[in-house]
Amino acid sequence: MTEAKDAIQEKKTDKELYSYQKGAIDKIFDKFETAPEDYHLLYQLPTGGGKTVIFSEIVRQYLKHHNKKVLVMTHRVELCKQTSEMLTSFGVVNKVVNSTANLDDQEKYSCFVAMVETLNNRLNDNKLDISDIGLVIIDEAHYNSFTKLFKFFEKSFILGVTATPLSSNRNLPMKDNYKELIVGESIQSLIENEFLAQVEVFQYNMGLTSLEIGSNGDYTVKSSDDLYSAVGMLDQLYQAYLNHSKGKKTLIFNNGINTSIQVYYHLKAEGLPIMHLDNTATKKQRKQILRWFHETPDAILTSVSILTTGFDEPTIDTIILNRATRSLTLYFQMIGRGSRILNNKSKFSVIDLGNNYQRFGPWEAPLDWQAIFRSPDYYMDRLLSDEDLESTFRYEMPEELRAEFAKSKEVYFDIKSTYQEATYRGESSKVVLERSIAQHAYICIENSEDVYDALGLAKMLGDDIDHRIEKYSQCISKSTHNFISWLKDDYRLKLRSYLRDNFDTVFEEIHGYPPED
Repeated sequence: MTEAKDAIQEKKTDKELYSYQKGAIDKIFDKFETAPEDYHLLYQLPTGGGKTVIFSEIVRQYLKHHNKKVLVMTHRVELCKQTSEMLTSFGVVNKVVNSTANLDDQEKYSCFVAMVETLNNRLNDNKLDISDIGLVIIDEAHYNSFTKLFKFFEKSFILGVTATPLSSNRNLPMKDNYKELIVGESIQSLIENEFLAQVEVFQYNMGLTSLEIGSNGDYTVKSSDDLYSAVGMLDQLYQAYLNHSKGKKTLIFNNGINTSIQVYYHLKAEGLPIMHLDNTATKKQRKQILRWFHETPDAILTSVSILTTGFDEPTIDTIILNRATRSLTLYFQMIGRGSRILNNKSKFSVIDLGNNYQRFGPWEAPLDWQAIFRSPDYYMDRLLSDEDLESTFRYEMPEELRAEFAKSKEVYFDIKSTYQEATYRGESSKVVLERSIAQHAYICIENSEDVYDALGLAKMLGDDIDHRIEKYSQCISKSTHNFISWLKDDYRLKLRSYLRDNFDTVFEEIHGYPPED
């Protein structure tokens, strides 16, 4: 860590490297010299650590000392262009192999940069000579689109680089395509040595059990759109923004285009400076929107996954995860968009509206990447389901509502432990709701002068009631939508009835005297 700290002083231009970057390059070149020429090596470094800088220097040094060519592969057009520009800044003359590239002069170049699909077409058409490619570098190597090209490079050294050495396809683990993993500097170390910004996370306990998992192992766009486009969810996003990010530059990630458009209209109606971006935008529109986002201090940009890679905007203050994901890679990519440091920025915020923090843990916490690389299934199988996650949630009253119950020392009621206790005693599960209703009534009466005040307070307890009923339905393993809706309505009726029948008795029990007539 001290090396990394000293390195801040070492770097005077973009072409100079930090100590941890030099160390990584030394380890990788050691493999070049000692491993077979067709070795497959994977290198991990967090977003913001400078992977492109590292492999650009590797290309420069490789071409200097080896009489072979280099190919760099990316999965996105934006990354292709950025990589070519970075290589050029390192003095590496390179040719971008895109759909319009003229390859008649390819023998003049010793370095090529190509997008995976374009390269696949060119290689199948025999348009690109790869007979003397000695080194293949794969950026964002966790994407599986690259593996179909490995057959063309059976005699080349392949170096994959990624922030998260966990395959995007569970059925195609990275250990099947790479012999070894080299782990780079940790996020915590990069934060401590001022290469990445500190993070502050604001979590919200979200009910996500309506989300469905698709064939790719992540939540479907449709089920996400259905949930996150609801007015209640849009209101929660707006309140979370007001509480933690008002006036700050904010990037919102959504799972579906429809959700992002609804977010745009919802926040626009509140007079906030917001734009929407998805992959249907033209290059010109995208450029205009990103320029506006860069130049507007309090800009809000709502987007779909298009900005998870190949996008660098250090002025971002807040990332809002307005979606849930089961992809560790996506979790790191989204948060990483806010982690860049600036002279006047040393920290950023994350507002998590998808239970992602509870599922994956803190962004900056150490992970055993070697274990994940070797046993990805073991890691994936240990991720909590939405039901398991939500079973640990404890409902907390909003501050304004809690103020209405100021005379009550405690307002929380533990449905799960009450159910377990009742079951142990051989009691009917119905007593759980009866005791919950009695406790709700007690805190309403405790903070009221008459029964009408108590009934008014009971009306404010909607979210708390819903949370208790959902917990109860999990306990009794009955969760049909109609049954839960009926329970919620029935609970409210019984609470009002209990207050009318028992107000005087409970009031006197609390205060030692009856209520005034």
